[in-house]
Amino acid sequence: MSKVEDFLTAEEEHAVVEAIRTAEKNTSGEIRVHLEAHSNADAFDRAAEVFDFLHMNNTKLSNGVLIYIAVEDRTLVIMGDKGINDKVPPHFWESTNEAIIKQFKKGDIMQGLVDGILQAGEQLKKHFPYSKKDTNELPDDISVG
Repeated sequence: MSKVEDFLTAEEEHAVVEAIRTAEKNTSGEIRVHLEAHSNADAFDRAAEVFDFLHMNNTKLSNGVLIYIAVEDRTLVIMGDKGINDKVPPHFWESTNEAIIKQFKKGDIMQGLVDGILQAGEQLKKHFPYSKKDTNELPDDISVG
């Protein structure tokens, strides 16, 4: 199993986790990041497996979002739960995807993740605004496979 340090330094990991916390201050949505070196499966299928493994479908409003990246394969999938998919238009995640890829092309994984996470938070805020009753339903840490 790879370690987060294989992809991000401790400081970069901290910046990504802080971006998740910042984004989640604007929305009841839950954002997770999963990094792995390589996947033998189709990227979308693997992201769905990770989504289930991380119990991302266990949020009250079904509003979890997974940013899945297989670094060596250069694959990225942004997957939202049913509550999100039922409310948002097609191609909802394109701007988030573009924000991430823009930085990845420069070789900056950390900045790509931070930009994408903050963009996702802004996007989610429109459909799932933050409420004082919200609780953090999923961990903010980066999972690694």
